[in-house]
Amino acid sequence: MKTKRMLLAFLLCACLLLTGCHGAQDKDAFLLPASFDESRTYEITFWAKTESNVTQANIYKDAIEKFQQIYPNIRVNLKLYTDYGRIYQDVITNIATNSTPNVCITYPDHIATYLTGNNCVVPLDTLFTDANYGLGGREIRFDAPTYSEMIPEYLAECELSGHTYAVPYMRSTEMCYVNKTYVEKLGYTLPDVLTWDFVWEVSEAALAKGEDGNYLVNGQPTMIPFIYKSTDNMMIQLMRQMNAGYSTEAGEVLLFNDEARQVLKTVAEHVKTGAFSTFKISSYPANWLNAGQCIFAIDSTAGSTWMGSDAPLIDIDEDKMVDFETEVMLIPQVDPEHPQMISQGPSMCVFNKADPQEVLASWIFVQYMLSNDVQIAYSNTEGYVPVTTKAQQSAEYADYLSRRGEDNDLHYAVKLDATRLLMEHVGDTFTTPVFNGSASLRDAAGQLIEETAKGVRRKKTVDDAFIDDLYGKMVNLYRLDQINVAGAEEGDASQREDLGPLPGTAVALLAGLVVVWLGIIAYVAAEWLRKHKQATK
Repeated sequence: MKTKRMLLAFLLCACLLLTGCHGAQDKDAFLLPASFDESRTYEITFWAKTESNVTQANIYKDAIEKFQQIYPNIRVNLKLYTDYGRIYQDVITNIATNSTPNVCITYPDHIATYLTGNNCVVPLDTLFTDANYGLGGREIRFDAPTYSEMIPEYLAECELSGHTYAVPYMRSTEMCYVNKTYVEKLGYTLPDVLTWDFVWEVSEAALAKGEDGNYLVNGQPTMIPFIYKSTDNMMIQLMRQMNAGYSTEAGEVLLFNDEARQVLKTVAEHVKTGAFSTFKISSYPANWLNAGQCIFAIDSTAGSTWMGSDAPLIDIDEDKMVDFETEVMLIPQVDPEHPQMISQGPSMCVFNKADPQEVLASWIFVQYMLSNDVQIAYSNTEGYVPVTTKAQQSAEYADYLSRRGEDNDLHYAVKLDATRLLMEHVGDTFTTPVFNGSASLRDAAGQLIEETAKGVRRKKTVDDAFIDDLYGKMVNLYRLDQINVAGAEEGDASQREDLGPLPGTAVALLAGLVVVWLGIIAYVAAEWLRKHKQATK
């Protein structure tokens, strides 16, 4: 009898263990503790992205060191990445194993996918305004920004499904870095705002060659007049400028339309002549611009320190650099009277943990990353702008902006021109809707242009049939027909997201659970039969 009881206990424990593993990621929604327990020591992990600029890495390390002086009981472990995509993939992997970092640099498109992990990302709405530990709360030991000092346009970018799941860290947009010397050599005058027609016209004019086979504008055998770094941004911004569809807030995909078809045909036309190329095909626009082999180089304001004859950061041999006047301008526009450009830049999210005190420690650290010391220091390294009015309106930041051109390092003129232009046009920036699948849609937008350019280079004809086939390939490749549209009728199977087969570990757990329950049922049945037989004797 004792053996049977032990068997039953074992089966019940196994059942609880399996169900516990299956629900290990199910966390309750985070509730802010009434107070921070400073008698304990906390160890939190912070995943961040840095450029190949060692100064940025040092700013992270310095910020952590200073934060730990203020809060010696919070130890921050930094893990640096050079690519946002790697952070995204690693977070997804760690959600599955319930081992996410405490804080990470990320994008709202990525957070939308993280949110499928059972409350794994903390909604910050109630944390923002808490009197003690909210933004600038009275229990925070450093001079953190208040909620009203967060720039609302940037904060709004972090809203998903009615809640705010991140705070902005830095903001940038794209700019067009122009070789003004060559534009004027070709007989053109730069307008106040670039238009696509102007850029295409000048780019085609720059292809004229002399009798020696070299291009007349630069006297070299190589010239790609127009290079775009981020083709996903190119397509998204063109859709916005053309008042064409991209996606809805509910997650409906509208990208594959006639306006996008028109864009692809225009791209094909200029790739064919050699007037246009992309980063994925030809590498960094800055390298071509600085060598005098490009006229219009579109890249982020965060890449401004790589642009121009006096750029402090270069990736080509110095003897290949060409002297020219660099003009920083808004990206080309369809309607120059109403410019529109995308707002981009990293945000920070906090991951939920079983211990609310650990989450609170993480939130306090996030606030330190919004303090003036960090915001101003980091924005000085590239063409980013701080995300708080507290930093932007500080005397220190005003002094920094006023010293344009004093040197070709901290006060590099092109960098400060890009920064000022972004600050002047915050109201002209926009963001795209965020939903589970929006990151894939963004990838598809850029890939439409990339595949069109590759098709031309492979001597394919870019006509309606080519584009129809390309549309179908992008839908299938990025599973855009499986995005779950919010608000779709429950019975409409076409609007449901197909998540694919269960992972092998989940299948094994479920199978094991079935086996355990069958064992329990068999045991109970055997006991009932035994007792029934004894009763009938």
